[in-house]
Amino acid sequence: MNAITAKGQTVDEAIEFALRQLQVPREQVEIRVIDEGKRGFLGLIGNKPAIVDVMIKKNAADEAEKYLKNIISEMAIDVQVEKQLKGKELTFILSGSQVALLIGKRGATLNALQQLTQLVANRYTKQYINIILDAEDYRNKRKKTLELLANRLAKQVYTTRKPVILEPMPSFERKIIHQVLANHPHIHTTSAGTEPHRHVVIEPK
Repeated sequence: MNAITAKGQTVDEAIEFALRQLQVPREQVEIRVIDEGKRGFLGLIGNKPAIVDVMIKKNAADEAEKYLKNIISEMAIDVQVEKQLKGKELTFILSGSQVALLIGKRGATLNALQQLTQLVANRYTKQYINIILDAEDYRNKRKKTLELLANRLAKQVYTTRKPVILEPMPSFERKIIHQVLANHPHIHTTSAGTEPHRHVVIEPK
């Protein structure tokens, strides 16, 4: 049972009754007062009970996991999902014989799924949750690739004194490039363009 309509002599009494039935604390529910009730004459004649709707709040991590599993099920591929929650960072580890299908070229499919899951998760919480989707340690491998790319292109820009425009990347990948070259003495980086075509530009100082 995830929701209940409860009655009581007062709103608070109705809420307390609903919480006992749902077996959850007050901070885990959403409350809608339907009728505040009315005390009758001498508290007896014409009494009108207070009525409330009480619904258990949906958990952002659970809803994100459910959404991701539904997509994988619709794709009819053999992939398992493991959830890891650390503070405000929620990581889903994907594994299975067909997991490569969810990575895509340069992580395009994985990035798209991550963005969609991010949107779903943050519909159910007021505190921002960062979603990470990983498969076959792709995120770590991609990070190392981008770090090598950033350093190689920095040398090129310094030598040629000509700017280099990288391919469009999601914001978390652009951030890696910016961080690697943040303290470089001879070049600087900027992001240009609009999503989903926003990209990093490496230029000489």
